[in-house]
Formats: sequence, structure tokens, C-alpha cells
Amino acid sequence: MDDSVIRTDGLTKRYGHVLAVDGLSLDVSRGRIFGLLGPNGSGKTTLMSMLLGLVRPTAGSFSLFGNLLEKGGLDRELHRIGALIETPTFYPYLSGRNNLAYFQGISGRGNPQELDLLLEQVGLGGRGGDKFQTYSLGMKQRLGLAYTLLGDPELLVLDEPTNGMDPAGMAEVRDLIRGLASENRSVILSSHLLNEVEQVCDSVAILSHGRLIAQGDVADLLQERGRPQVRLRTTNDGKAWEILTALAWVDGISADNGYLVASVEADRSWEITAALSRNEVYVAEMAPAQMSLEQYFLDVTEGDP
Repeated sequence: MDDSVIRTDGLTKRYGHVLAVDGLSLDVSRGRIFGLLGPNGSGKTTLMSMLLGLVRPTAGSFSLFGNLLEKGGLDRELHRIGALIETPTFYPYLSGRNNLAYFQGISGRGNPQELDLLLEQVGLGGRGGDKFQTYSLGMKQRLGLAYTLLGDPELLVLDEPTNGMDPAGMAEVRDLIRGLASENRSVILSSHLLNEVEQVCDSVAILSHGRLIAQGDVADLLQERGRPQVRLRTTNDGKAWEILTALAWVDGISADNGYLVASVEADRSWEITAALSRNEVYVAEMAPAQMSLEQYFLDVTEGDP
């Protein structure tokens, strides 16, 4: 049995002389949360638009739910997909619930009886009667998510779903996405918030200039490319940065949530302490660190604008 929800084979899109997507081959399995990453202009939005039938490929092919899509075949599968691409737009003078009811009616997705449940599910249970124009950006995103869930779709395509949300809202959406995947749905998630992606996605694909440069389970990618690191806090992190950057045996240094992260063999961590103390900088905390998805992303896209 084919467990792929989406499979692309050499998918290509050209706009005149611009090659937006270049021979892309991807595989997204059922029940998985799949992160789609890349710098601005890497082809993410074009790829999602092709999968949703908004843009026609120049070359290549793709299948949905195990069905190879010939001309016109996508229309038969779209009812199984919910999509949130960029910032959702609704009628400003209608309430959130009435907007949802209106678009449910014209699309034929789902039924009116599920609207209140969906609003509750996305955290708008108490605000469904408020006009859309009074919503914050995060609330507008939540309403877009509610519309995406109309009709109980098997596949969700979400572009920056936590845009404008505070940390608590992001955590709620993470839990919502995990819950949807646990029901054997698949989610394609595009986001610039790599820490969010690392927390919620099972696997990722990274695009650069329309080409696929990395794909796999998040844990496997970080392990394959990961290099030994130590995480430390010092009495003078600015000076410590300068000192460690100058050491030939330190492969790199970065900042992470109030800590310095140095790429160095674990058995040389004592040398970090010695080098810093010679310059009257002292280590307050030090522990081994694992490579983050953000560091991995910066490594593989190095040199991209």
C-alpha cells in the first residue's frame, strides 16, 4: 500500500527566464508533519501553489493520495485538502462566525453544525461573534485555521500558521497541529520560525533557489551533520565571543537564548575554560549542546541571500 499523501517527481516551474522550482522530488507520508523551509525566494510558495492547483507546473508530475494527477485530475482531490496560504482575508464587517458560515456555504465544505466546534478548537470560542475588523493578526490566523479545517480534510497545507501570535498562541497551534497528525492527517508546514518547526515537525525539506538541498527526518538530519558543541554562559559573553572566535580549534560560535554555543570537541571544553580565564573571563555554566535546526539550516543555505 502506498503511504504517500504527496509525491512529486521532477516538479518544475519556470516564469520566463526565472526558474522558481527546479526538478523537485519530494515524498510526504500519511500522518506526518512535514516542514517546508527555505530562504525568501527559494520556491516554497510556488511549490505549495502547484500542489493546490493555483499554478500549473512547467514540467514534472505529482500525485496526491496515491493518485497520479493528469490534466484536470486535481479538482477531484481538492476537497480532501485544507490550505492556509499567507494572511487570510475575510469580510471586515462580518463576525468571525458569520464569515466562516458564509465561506462554508459557498464552498460546500463541511456543514454549519461544526462551526462553533471549529471556533472553539482554534481558540476563538469566545470571540466568534466579534467583527473580523476587530481581530488581531493572530486571531485572523486562527480564523483562517478554522476555515482550513472545514470538511475534515486529510491534508493541511499551512503557510506561516502562527504569524502574529504570542508564545501562548504558538504553543496552542503546535498542540492543535500535533493532534491533527495523531488522527492520521498529514500537515505541510512552511514557517520562518525554525524553533517552532523543530518542535512540531517530524521531517523537513529545505529549498534553495528552487532546488532541494536537504530532506529527511529532523532528528536524522541533525545527527548526520551535527558537530560536537558546548553551551556556556560567562561573566562577559561579548569578550568571550571575541576570544573563542580567535581560537583555531573552535569551528564556530553562535548565540542562543542568552547562551554562547561553541562548536568544539567535548574533550576540549576544559581548554575553553582555560582560554577564557587567562583573559579574566570566567565560565558560569557549561554543558554539551545538540545542533539546532536553525544552525543546520544556516549551514546548508550558507551564501544564500
